[in-house]
Amino acid sequence: MADQPRRPRTLNDARTEAEAAFKKVTTKIAETPPKKTAVPGIKEQVTLRIDQDVLEYFQAGGPGWQDRINEALRKAVGK
Repeated sequence: MADQPRRPRTLNDARTEAEAAFKKVTTKIAETPPKKTAVPGIKEQVTLRIDQDVLEYFQAGGPGWQDRINEALRKAVGK
């Protein structure tokens, strides 16, 4: 079979190819941050807004109210 003549390239074809090549080279794949391993017994200090009535409920039980909130949150997430 004889080679068929190539059709002339247009400016639009060249631009499209150049943009595709540039995008391929410059596009960065988002790396997911490494998952932190939860160490048992290590607590992290956070600021959390809780409704006043909920806070009073847990504080009414005396000392350890923060641990009781933590236990309730664990149950809520299924752990």
